[in-house]
Amino acid sequence: MADYPKKGTMSVQEAGRLGGQKGGRRTAETHGREFYETIGHKGGQKVRRLIEQGKAHETR
Repeated sequence: MADYPKKGTMSVQEAGRLGGQKGGRRTAETHGREFYETIGHKGGQKVRRLIEQGKAHETR
């Protein structure tokens, strides 16, 4: 295995964790509470449909 020079001091995992934190704060600042309520409602409706489809499939 060849030794490659280290290009940065931050690992990919550290960068991802840091980026996620910044992104979440930025989204909260720009969109507000209504945005999260809307996407939460949409997600809940999707889960409800999937559960209904699963139950329908079981009864066949």
